[in-house]
Amino acid sequence: MSRVLLTGATGFVGRHIHSHLLALGHDVVAVVRPGSEDRLVGPVAGIVRTADGFAQDATWWADACRDIDVVIHAAWYVEPGKYLDGPENMVCVSGTFELARGAMQAGVRHFIGLGTCMEYALPSAHLDIDAPLHPTTLYAACKLSVYHILREWFSKQEGTFSWCRIFYLFGEGEHPARLVPYLRRRLEAGEIAKLSAGTQLRDFLDVSLAGAMIANVVETGQPGAINICSGRSTTIRQLAERIADDYGRRDLLEFGTAQIHPSDPAAVVGVCNAIPKRDVPETSI
Repeated sequence: MSRVLLTGATGFVGRHIHSHLLALGHDVVAVVRPGSEDRLVGPVAGIVRTADGFAQDATWWADACRDIDVVIHAAWYVEPGKYLDGPENMVCVSGTFELARGAMQAGVRHFIGLGTCMEYALPSAHLDIDAPLHPTTLYAACKLSVYHILREWFSKQEGTFSWCRIFYLFGEGEHPARLVPYLRRRLEAGEIAKLSAGTQLRDFLDVSLAGAMIANVVETGQPGAINICSGRSTTIRQLAERIADDYGRRDLLEFGTAQIHPSDPAAVVGVCNAIPKRDVPETSI
């Protein structure tokens, strides 16, 4: 059993990581904004409160990481509609390095960061961890910068560094503006869902399974880049039709009404290299 410091513990992905860490028997110390404690999914061994974790320096983090074995850094700036090119991403880069420095000062043995599939050169329907890297948004560029910085820095430290690249997640706690909640909301209301042609290939994964895979990295100690993905290709049209079948209302899907954004890659499909240790549930749409 490990004592794990989890940032972003009340977020979309962090809540599921927390749940699965508890299921594996680990103690969780959650980093939260003051007043957000009621959004935690389960018991914690401790709470670290800060209005802005990215504004803290290494000394502050060293104190927060006292007696911690593993850090999982799930916090980042992700405001819908703004995060892809928001300057806040650069603050996250410097803040993450301060966290990593503080963790090492405190003797943390394993640092797990969360990256994105958008670090890769896209489009591609076969993204293994050795695929070319070429981010095209500030968000992805900053994530990749953190990966490069920490990979080189940890290579000269005693601790282990893991980087979990997340693909297309859906599920509990998802922002209502995202595709799956939008579809369910329109279908439940008996209203037309306006979609693109839906030809884009994606690697969809339930966020609960993603949380289980990331929590499992604490168990396996797997270092380096890790694709958190299903390894299966699904078109957006296929996804939409599966969801519509839950309601028996494919007639409400209007394909070709919305334009595919020029920056939207035709294919983003991963090759999963995560080492399994504990059984995790298979979850599909």
